[in-house]
Amino acid sequence: MFNDLASPATLVATRRSAKPRDMVAPGPDAAQLRRILSAAMRVPDHGKLAPWRFVVIDQDRRDAFAAMLQQAWRAQHDASDRPDIAAIDQFAHQAPVLVVVLSTPAEAKIPAWEQQLSAGAACMMMLTAAHAEGFVGSWLTGWASYSPPVAAALGHPDAAIAGFLFFGSPGAALEERPRPAYDSIVSHW
Repeated sequence: MFNDLASPATLVATRRSAKPRDMVAPGPDAAQLRRILSAAMRVPDHGKLAPWRFVVIDQDRRDAFAAMLQQAWRAQHDASDRPDIAAIDQFAHQAPVLVVVLSTPAEAKIPAWEQQLSAGAACMMMLTAAHAEGFVGSWLTGWASYSPPVAAALGHPDAAIAGFLFFGSPGAALEERPRPAYDSIVSHW
């Protein structure tokens, strides 16, 4: 839990992604997940449009989710491009908690780009909030993120999938990845 961290700066500086296939139980319970999703709803949202939707794929729906992904794969690829059923099944079943974030820009004077950025901010806020709750998270995309049949099956045929967010406890040591050098990214004008 965040209370164990020294400061908000420590919270964001220590957040790292974990591999979903390495995540184990426990994951966030219903109250913790509600806090994580509620935090994501507090991201910048020009025009107060809430241009995102969150679909929780409950554990008892993971088999159906895997079957839907397999069907979507087949619908989008020719018969010679055989799906890796084991990989699709692993994707659907990994980590204790799975939330799909959909970008749902509204017809408004607010540019779609700003609304899409808000969906990305919601994903990042979920990762940070999960870390504050004492869990690890990961934000993945891949072919299913760009699949209209997957978005339609999730109830949002006109949406773009911003990402699949996985949450749980670390089942393996987290690895630090190389980060860019500060001076190679930051400049002053």
